[in-house]
Amino acid sequence: MKNTWFFFSILLGAVLWVVPVQAEMSEKKIRLQAMEEKNHAYHGQDLKVNFGPHGVRSTTDIKASYGKKGFRLETGNGLFQTNLQWRAQMRYSGINTSDPRSPANFNRLDTSNFEARRIRMKIGGHGYKPWVKYYFEMDLQPSTNTLGGNQSRNTRSRVIDWRIDVQPWDFFGIRVGQWKINYNRERVDSSGRQQFVERSIVNRQFNIDRQVGVMAQGRLFKGTHADLRYYAGVFNGEGKGVNNPDDNHMFMGRVQWNFLGRDLKWRQSDVRFHKKPTGSLAFAAVQNSGMCTRWSTAGCGNLTGYTSPATASAAGNLEQFDTHQYVQEFAFKWQGLSVQQEYHWKNIRDNVNIRKHYLDGGYAQIGYFLHGLISTVPEGLEVAFRYAVVNEPDSSNINVRVFNENEREEFTGAVNYFIAGHNNKITLDASYLTLQDASTNRFYDDARVRLQWDISF
Repeated sequence: MKNTWFFFSILLGAVLWVVPVQAEMSEKKIRLQAMEEKNHAYHGQDLKVNFGPHGVRSTTDIKASYGKKGFRLETGNGLFQTNLQWRAQMRYSGINTSDPRSPANFNRLDTSNFEARRIRMKIGGHGYKPWVKYYFEMDLQPSTNTLGGNQSRNTRSRVIDWRIDVQPWDFFGIRVGQWKINYNRERVDSSGRQQFVERSIVNRQFNIDRQVGVMAQGRLFKGTHADLRYYAGVFNGEGKGVNNPDDNHMFMGRVQWNFLGRDLKWRQSDVRFHKKPTGSLAFAAVQNSGMCTRWSTAGCGNLTGYTSPATASAAGNLEQFDTHQYVQEFAFKWQGLSVQQEYHWKNIRDNVNIRKHYLDGGYAQIGYFLHGLISTVPEGLEVAFRYAVVNEPDSSNINVRVFNENEREEFTGAVNYFIAGHNNKITLDASYLTLQDASTNRFYDDARVRLQWDISF
């Protein structure tokens, strides 16, 4: 009983001490709250932040949300919108880490490598009108092959995409900036929307990659069996982020027929599980005069055995190569099935050594979500297969008038597990790669296994 009274005495004392302190704190809280309300009322004339789905009606109102394009800020009247998204690829490669192209590549020691790839920030949206769109992409490029203390030379941040689209009508619009120009599907398909860990062996030889310039684009006869998309552009032709050294330009044109009257987005795998069959047939061409024989994320470059842009520039041969390229492309999706195919042809004229070189190649791939056949298989599980071939001049005698031709082939199988569509997926692929080399008259083969987690936030 004494203990009980002792406890209540202590409790009473604490209450008598806390009440005046709490009263003093309450007064301070009231004063602070009044100041906050005045401050909020003052600034509220310019900005209202609303995290809910309702009540946003004007430019001064802003709604914050999250969706498939990341975090979004949008004005109430819909005239301004910004999406922010982060993306990363974590990859393991075994036996071989890239596409071997020469006997030396096939004979090198096996490798096993963990790599962070494509750590990127994406910012896009529209402004003033929903049809005035913009997009920026920053690549943080975290991995390098450089040993020692020179890693900073290759690991750096860089803006790889920047573009503005003005598309007031379906039938006509303009795009300006720097982007992967709309030449062929495999390259324009984002690396985060691929069916395999990487693009095929065809990509290095034939892709046009990112260019700086202007392009007209549009869609005609929408929703009919004559549904067409067209693209026609003029570019510097020097690749990413390089000014044009002369008055020559790259010219590109593409016509895409949506033969079933439905448009097919630039992405692989039928993640949406199209209820209606959707397909496209496209043809495109590119012409360029300059120092480049290939293009990549790094910019203007040269195919193996060809004069490098730096050497051509130092010699004053700014128009050393005339390049003409053509592509035929087919794509189709329906109820979990996806098919994609391209055939490329490339003609390079060396104006210094007076030579013409021809390359051709192509790939075909197919994927299917097995849940459509076997209900016990998880819905997000897809299997895929790809075959690719490249025929090209042997690099050891590229400047000989009569040259031999090498043939490279790729056989790749893949398993994808989509956790949240392309925004969160795991890909395992295995490849068998071959080379029929003309200079040694020998056959080489190798294998490769890759596991990748691709995730966007």
